[in-house]
Amino acid sequence: MSLPTSSVVICAYTLARWSELRTAVRAVLDQVVPADELIVVIDHNAQLAERAREEFLPLHDSVNVVENNHPRGLSGARNTSLDLATGDVVVFLDDDASPRTTEWLGAILSHYSDDAVYAVGGSAYPVWPDKRPAFLPAEVVGEPGELDWVVGCTYRGQPTETAQVRNLMGANMSFRREPVVALGGFVSGIGRIGRVPLGCEETELCIRLRQTHPHAQIVFDPSIVVDHTVSADRTRPRYLITRSYAEGVSKAAIARLIGAEDALSSERAYTAKILPRAVGRETSAAARGNPVRAWGAMAVVASVGAAGIGYARGKLSRVST
Repeated sequence: MSLPTSSVVICAYTLARWSELRTAVRAVLDQVVPADELIVVIDHNAQLAERAREEFLPLHDSVNVVENNHPRGLSGARNTSLDLATGDVVVFLDDDASPRTTEWLGAILSHYSDDAVYAVGGSAYPVWPDKRPAFLPAEVVGEPGELDWVVGCTYRGQPTETAQVRNLMGANMSFRREPVVALGGFVSGIGRIGRVPLGCEETELCIRLRQTHPHAQIVFDPSIVVDHTVSADRTRPRYLITRSYAEGVSKAAIARLIGAEDALSSERAYTAKILPRAVGRETSAAARGNPVRAWGAMAVVASVGAAGIGYARGKLSRVST
């Protein structure tokens, strides 16, 4: 079977993640099915760009290090890569994520043998600086928790087998290049800018892709795994609230752009079914003599509340496009 050509993209903005970025680059270069090109996009950080060129360009002639020539932020950096990419498929990997196996890229590309498949993504599992925080509950040790999306990882409620989904997670996703370029790429103004924890630009793109191509399949394969480093600042309750609030703001922006029905379809099911079970489970465990588990129940309630406030605030704001 002939696989499509590929451009793997890693966007980076800070020297604080230099070790993780190096690991990600080397993991991509170690893939059994090699990428036709690896594009490292540096988001408005001249010192990081210089260091990346010095270290990464000599590694392989398929590596290119470029600077974001769009507005600052993850959407702009990704759009810079779309301006340059030549592969049939563009694969996006976070700068603090690393493929778990050398079969990662081949597994992604194999799904594109079906012409109906327009996007493919996989799982992201957290690598904690110490241990899972008590306020991020998980029913089974080592398995996704209900709030793991807060740290950019796969969460309980996502499919456990290969399935079509509404949208993919940014740490481990890919698209057919031509349809995405034709759509104008990622919308600016709703994605992460530096350490500001906005998001959802990949959600908006996936929804817009399906609205334009109704028969397009967006495939989530949980066996395609990256390990996603969680920094210490994201293991504090404050980040949970900040990130949840930002998620609400971003979802409001998407709702204005593409309609509330598509923008909130997955969230309604998640809020109605998955989160109440988590609250009940953690509350019961606390009542049975494990008081620490009460933190998990309170965190779920706090996250929902912060997201709701963010959504309400976002509805009153105007998004830049």
